Amino acid sequence: MPQKATNVWFVQDDQRLCMKHSFNTYKSTVFPSQDLLDRADFNAVEYINTLFPTEQSLANIDDVVNKIRLKIRRLDDNIRTVVRGQTNVGQDGRQALEEAQVAIGQLFGKIKDIKDKAEKSEQMVKEITRDIKQLDHAKRHLTTSITTLNHLHMLAGGVDSLEAMTRKRQYGEVANLLQGVVNVLEHFHKYMGIPQIRQLSERVKAAQSELGTQILADFEETFPAQGSKRTGGPSNVLRDACLVANILDPRIKQEIIKKFIRQHLSEYMVLFQENQDVAWLDKIDRRYAWIKRQLVDYEEKYGRMFPEEWCMTERIAVEFCHITRTELAKVMRTRAKEIEVKLLLFAIQRTTNFEGLLAKRFSGCTLTDGPGLKKSVSSLDSTNPFLEDEAGEDGSEKEDDLDRAKKPKAPDNPFHGIVSKCFEPHLYVYIESQDKNLGEMIDRFVSDFRAQGPPKAGTEDGGAVLPSCADLFVYYKKCMVQCSQLSTGEPMIALTTIFQKYLREYAWKILSGNLPKTSSNSGGLTIKSLLQEKEGFEAAKFTVEELCLICSILSTAEYCLATTQQLEEKLKEKVDKILVERINLTGEMDTFSTVISNSIQLLVQDLDAACDPALTAMSKMPWQSVEHVGDQSPYVTSVIMHIKQNVPIIRDNLASTRKYFTQFCIKYTNSFIPKFINHLFRCKPISMVGAEQLLLDTHSLKTVLLDLPSIGSQVVRKAPASYTKIVVKGMTRAEMILKVVMAPHEPSVVFVDNYIKLLADGNPETFQKTLDMKGLKRSEQSSMLELFRQRLPTPPSGADGGPSLSFSTPTPEQENSRIRKLEKLIKKRL
Repeated sequence: MPQKATNVWFVQDDQRLCMKHSFNTYKSTVFPSQDLLDRADFNAVEYINTLFPTEQSLANIDDVVNKIRLKIRRLDDNIRTVVRGQTNVGQDGRQALEEAQVAIGQLFGKIKDIKDKAEKSEQMVKEITRDIKQLDHAKRHLTTSITTLNHLHMLAGGVDSLEAMTRKRQYGEVANLLQGVVNVLEHFHKYMGIPQIRQLSERVKAAQSELGTQILADFEETFPAQGSKRTGGPSNVLRDACLVANILDPRIKQEIIKKFIRQHLSEYMVLFQENQDVAWLDKIDRRYAWIKRQLVDYEEKYGRMFPEEWCMTERIAVEFCHITRTELAKVMRTRAKEIEVKLLLFAIQRTTNFEGLLAKRFSGCTLTDGPGLKKSVSSLDSTNPFLEDEAGEDGSEKEDDLDRAKKPKAPDNPFHGIVSKCFEPHLYVYIESQDKNLGEMIDRFVSDFRAQGPPKAGTEDGGAVLPSCADLFVYYKKCMVQCSQLSTGEPMIALTTIFQKYLREYAWKILSGNLPKTSSNSGGLTIKSLLQEKEGFEAAKFTVEELCLICSILSTAEYCLATTQQLEEKLKEKVDKILVERINLTGEMDTFSTVISNSIQLLVQDLDAACDPALTAMSKMPWQSVEHVGDQSPYVTSVIMHIKQNVPIIRDNLASTRKYFTQFCIKYTNSFIPKFINHLFRCKPISMVGAEQLLLDTHSLKTVLLDLPSIGSQVVRKAPASYTKIVVKGMTRAEMILKVVMAPHEPSVVFVDNYIKLLADGNPETFQKTLDMKGLKRSEQSSMLELFRQRLPTPPSGADGGPSLSFSTPTPEQENSRIRKLEKLIKKRL
């Protein structure tokens, strides 16, 4: 072949090609090339076949060989030139290194020369600037001396003028001069060791002391002591004196304010003494009307006498509030037995209105204990619809709740509690009143429910939340808002205790107390009624009205549960932070949860009891004598009938609480399927045809249970996955039991192994029940039970080796696969 001849020829230059290949591998990383010979994975055979793809191309073999040899020679020349050129590299490198060292030496010399010149230049600059620095220091010292002398001259002259003006009571000029003298004196703090400076400082202090005493005397003369008639009035002298007091010791200013306010409120102390008739709560409006008139009088007469930053109007109002709080507390302690809830609420309302008026008029900057008077709590957006309109007065409007919730919250009132705090010790009257009102409300709810009776089926009230529930929580909201305006301390805790008491009473008296009793004659299910059931499979059960009532109570309890949780959150927002931990309505929420659970259990028991006669009839049927498989049995029809009667009513009445309808379905399934399996075990003995009929019935019940959540509904919804899993698991077990019963019991080992594998039940009692269903004799059962115990899998180490062995629960897919295997096994045996 031509290919072989070409390969033989190429072997002659094998060494050169190998060298070239190695060189190309290195070259490809440095100088990329598209030539096939330069590739790292170069293959000589493929390359030759590329040059000579056909036999006809071998005619040009000499030209190709010559070209390749020419290329090889050129490569040899290039390699030789490169190798020879490398012999001079070492010598060139040493020469370059020597040249670099010489250059470095020259550079070092130049740098040293530059450094020496720089040092010389720096020395020259220092010599030039030495005299300039001396001149600068002299100029600075001279300037400081001149400034100090000027200040000393000003201080000496100012002290003389200050003493002269003080004697003449020229407070206007003193106010301007005193501030300047004080500022100048601050420059001489470091010179107090000089006797003359110290003497001037002492003269300034003496002048300030004299001014303070003199100004206080002037105010005392103009505004006599407490109890005497006011004869003084505003004057320019006192106005200028106030400007001087701003500069003096703050105690002078405080003393002026204290004396003026005491004198200004002296009339109030006389008019509203404890023994006066106007001092009682029913005339509390007169107190606030009096201070309003006094504030107007002050603004007209003395508004310009005191500096604006003194906020004298606010100070008068604040001192009035302190006095009023003390006096009201004293009066209420003396006449505590006369306090009624209406009178107390009237006084509190008028007081809070007055505090709100103060907040609109003043900023609260003069409150010495400002933060302590604030009882505000940052409020969060609540999901409770009837707790949003806190800004309302009566809290009874609910249609505008959403709009009010969107409005920004009003700023906190700094005057909140400044007077009304005195009512807090007497709020027990309010709490007792609310206790009484709520007790009467609960009694009225009970009587109204008895008078109206349960909600009628087919009406809008069926399954709806009871109206009394909304009324209760609306009243709770009103009480909470009202109490939070009165106090956010211990009274709120007491009110919470009242709330808890009547939430429990509502749960037991209105909700649990009106649940239908299963033992009642009207809708109850007794053992006697079960024993009397024969052909009709009809059991005594709840009426439609009673089912609607149970659903209505369940919906009400669910509403109460959610609203109680929101009520707890609101109470925690209203109460003081240190008392938040004492607000806990968990017990009441648990009570409503119990009502919900009991309601669901009643619905389950009712439907369960209605199906019991049908299951009893199933267990009494002669399954051994069944000759052929027909349609579903009558007991299945009865169970389906009861389901179709009850479930749509329950679903429609629980439309607003779908999750609890799902719980009802799950609980009913968890109750029905084990009962069905227990009755299945009572069906003994069972023939092959009987087992097939039972298997058909079981499949029909399984289909109905899977459709239970949407049975009888026009809108078909997919059942929840959790519910479907329970139905499939339980009913598949029933089908597996029947499949095992249908299987032949010979050979015994195969039967036992299939039972263990398919039922995953290691309980010998269950196995014996299966043998009873097959109708085996006791002698046969003994040997089978012994074999069953022997064939059980060994439990893992550390586990109990008892007869009841737990198996992992198979999935529905595994169950279906096992059923198919069992069917195949049965067919083979038959």
